[in-house]
Amino acid sequence: MAKKILVVDDVKSELNLISHYLEQAGYRVITAENGMEALEKIEFDPPDAIVTDLVMPEVTGLELCRKLKKDPATANIPIIACTTKGRKMDQSWAKKQGVVGYVVKPCTAQQLVDAVRFAIL
Repeated sequence: MAKKILVVDDVKSELNLISHYLEQAGYRVITAENGMEALEKIEFDPPDAIVTDLVMPEVTGLELCRKLKKDPATANIPIIACTTKGRKMDQSWAKKQGVVGYVVKPCTAQQLVDAVRFAIL
């Protein structure tokens, strides 16, 4: 059975592109357009991994990560950031929050898929 990946991005075109890349690689994709929606979906149907933007209104990708890592039920779900924030400082801070993979937009399908594969090994 294909691994289920939750993609979280508030920009619809980015959400669609990332989902397309992962579906083409054989993953089953579910989506959320913001962090609150992601938390609701995770509660009822936890994914095998999460790909999230970091810059979103209400609940940012880093806040989402912190909430998930605090909860023993979701702490082991790998989280991959897919974001425009490409500075080393941003990457370092994200990893301290529990992000295991980091891809800077715009990215290739291969970069994204490699990050997801590595995270769910």
